Amino acid sequence: MGEGDRAAVRDGLGVGVAVGLSGFAFGITAAAAGLSVLQSCALSLLVFTGASQFALVGALAAGGNPFTAAAGAFFLGVRNGFYGLRLSTVLAVPGRWRPVVAHAVIDETTAVSLARHDRRSARIGFAVTAVSLYGLWNLTTLLGALGASRIADPATWGLDAAGPAVFLALLAPMLRSTRERVTAGLAVLLSLVALPILPAGVPVLVAALAAPLVLLVTRGRDSAEDRSDTPGGSGDSAGAAGHPPEAVPGRDPVTGGGSPGGGAA
Repeated sequence: MGEGDRAAVRDGLGVGVAVGLSGFAFGITAAAAGLSVLQSCALSLLVFTGASQFALVGALAAGGNPFTAAAGAFFLGVRNGFYGLRLSTVLAVPGRWRPVVAHAVIDETTAVSLARHDRRSARIGFAVTAVSLYGLWNLTTLLGALGASRIADPATWGLDAAGPAVFLALLAPMLRSTRERVTAGLAVLLSLVALPILPAGVPVLVAALAAPLVLLVTRGRDSAEDRSDTPGGSGDSAGAAGHPPEAVPGRDPVTGGGSPGGGAA
């Protein structure tokens, strides 16, 4: 096993353990929302996308309609479909394994896979992240739900805030660029405005509008900057004359990203 493969294993285990432990928070939050231990565990086993699970139980806890709550969770989970489109070219999974792999296409497995610079290490990173995170997430969901179910009212202990607190702790270090911070701030503002006037579960859908709004506003500026940074204003094609896109120096043909040390989003 080469250094790249060992790094993929380390990254996969690190992410799997760090995020998997937050299953405790989901189990507690689900119990506080009135779900049984079986229902809580079924969500983690079958849905397995943390943000959608928290959105669902959060809307139910606020008294929202189950269909509205499910709609909010569904739209948050749609992003995994776009991840799958990208990973299909990176991992090149054989057809018989695709249903299994598709269940594990989430934020964390995508991030670890795309950070690698060859297909073998990308597959290793995906597999290690998926197995460690799925196992630990489901185990801690069970433990959290069992523990919270033995408390008369988890909200009296402040345990109903455990889920949002964990996700804020995970999200904050990831907001590195100005665009990401503006998007997060706008999402918070939209949800706060919508919260008192819309049914439970709907504000999260309104908050999701922050991303396309920010992209719409910044798209024109980015296009202008790209033209000014490229000699002749002709984009990457000018700097890669005679080379197909996959042969452009400094660009990895598997992940489409820059070479090591070249910066990442």
